[in-house]
Amino acid sequence: MPSLFSTHAGALIRGDAPASASGRLRRSVISDVIVVAGILAVLGAVAALLPQVNAAIGPQGIPSSISTDPHLLPYYALRSVFRMFIALGFSFLFTVVYGLAAARSRRLGAILIPLLDILQSVPILGFLSATITIWLVLFPGSILGVEAASIFAIFTSQAWNMTFSFHRSLMSEPPELDEAARLLQLSHWQRFWKLDVPNSMIPLLWNCMMSVGGGWFFLTASEMISVNNSTYVLPGIGSYVAEASERQQLGNIGWAILTMVIVVVLIDFCLWKPLTAWAEKFRITSNSSVSQKRSLVLSVIRQSHLNDVLATIGRPIADVLDRLTLPLGRTGAHWRVRGTRSRIGDVLFAVVAAAVSIFGVVLWFDYIREGAGIAEIWHVAGLGFLTFLRVMLLTLICSIIWVPIGAMIGMNPKLARFFQPVIQILASFPANFTFPLVTLWFIAWHIDINWGNLLLMSLGTQWYILFNVIAGASAIPDDLREMSRSLGMGTWQRWKTLILPAVFGAWCTGGVTAAGGAWNASIVSETVSYGHTTLTATGLGSYIAASTAEGNMPRTLLSVTMMSIFVVVVNRVFWHPLERLADRRFSLTA
Repeated sequence: MPSLFSTHAGALIRGDAPASASGRLRRSVISDVIVVAGILAVLGAVAALLPQVNAAIGPQGIPSSISTDPHLLPYYALRSVFRMFIALGFSFLFTVVYGLAAARSRRLGAILIPLLDILQSVPILGFLSATITIWLVLFPGSILGVEAASIFAIFTSQAWNMTFSFHRSLMSEPPELDEAARLLQLSHWQRFWKLDVPNSMIPLLWNCMMSVGGGWFFLTASEMISVNNSTYVLPGIGSYVAEASERQQLGNIGWAILTMVIVVVLIDFCLWKPLTAWAEKFRITSNSSVSQKRSLVLSVIRQSHLNDVLATIGRPIADVLDRLTLPLGRTGAHWRVRGTRSRIGDVLFAVVAAAVSIFGVVLWFDYIREGAGIAEIWHVAGLGFLTFLRVMLLTLICSIIWVPIGAMIGMNPKLARFFQPVIQILASFPANFTFPLVTLWFIAWHIDINWGNLLLMSLGTQWYILFNVIAGASAIPDDLREMSRSLGMGTWQRWKTLILPAVFGAWCTGGVTAAGGAWNASIVSETVSYGHTTLTATGLGSYIAASTAEGNMPRTLLSVTMMSIFVVVVNRVFWHPLERLADRRFSLTA
């Protein structure tokens, strides 16, 4: 048998090595060309869109309708994608700042986490009705005001579940890694990049995908803004579907759905698939996965010189930032109570927070009493209870269906390679694009919208549970999986002792965000229409949609507040105790 040395020597004599080197050089050059072309294409698209985004408002004012010519769909899709990813960037910044503040400060956490419960429960229309005037004043005479309102609306459909995921990752960091950060005396800046971000990367990435899916779901409401008896329409694929539905143009709706499928597939291929493959290096495990995730785009990037260029530019900047952030102090883990002084501060903080809350409640009550009446409060509470029943039933059904499926996909690389792109495409596809077709089906089959809207709500909320469970299952260390096989555990025993406990915390996070998403989805699913036919379910969502369109601010404020109360109470009574149980008994890092 020839030795390894003789094999290499023979290859060198035959000239194979130079050929191999030339092949690598050729692939590297081709990869560089593809990467540069891709960067230039993105920059060119942004440069082409910016003048349209900041265009002046014409003499006829802000448009209230758009053309439904199918030839404009590529342009509309580009405008929608542009808004989506600007909102995602702001959502990521909000997630980092808000999540760090809530995790690193005990007093701020006591306020920010309940506030996050409230924020995720406030529907998009509630944010729009309260802020649309502000955006128009900030950017007078320009369509940028409506663009900013649309991006803000998409932001409100993306940010909350990302923040919940990041905060949970910060609160459940492995103790040994936290201790290592302390022993190494990392600065807060260094700890953030070396521990906080890597530890949260996989669940945060899955929630980013889910956030984009949530943004697509509410795209129509974000691009065709109907508040305060006014309608503002921006060019986009969401407003295109709404306009085509109003004109009963089924063919154009079909073209929009096809365009959206192409957009979602391209985003999955160019962004999500390479990111999920890249994020595998952040899995906490003692050995690598048996079957690594692959991505053609990621392979091209790695073969190019992009990493070298970024490293050359980034390392000096990182060194400077490391030195500049040293005065901010060395790292610490979670908060520590420091005796009597800290307890006095806690009491003062609680007193101030309570005083501000009571003052706000008094102002709210006076405004509602004068604008809507006391009797309306009980009416809205009853509507909220009906929607609450739908949300709880939907969450239960989705959990029963998707928890076992998500766990199997997350633990099986072969299944993940096949189903993950399909799931990402289905989750990213705006289900409300099909609402006009579903409305026709409900009418033809005489389906009661009070029950049928459960199907419509599930199309936009079930993915929160599935994505979080997949992320939780994929994070199970390989050594624990191998140990369960070595012990000869049966299927049920393996599920009971390893899989379900391991994904329990992820299911809690998914359940919280799914329930919040379901409340928001009720706004667009309790009232559906096609042409001049409108089906309306009895519930809080349809009430909010009607009061917002009418510009009735007291009723809008009352209904949004009632929705927030339901969400916060359910989270406090049900979900948060389950999350504490998951941290205490079922954490893999405890």
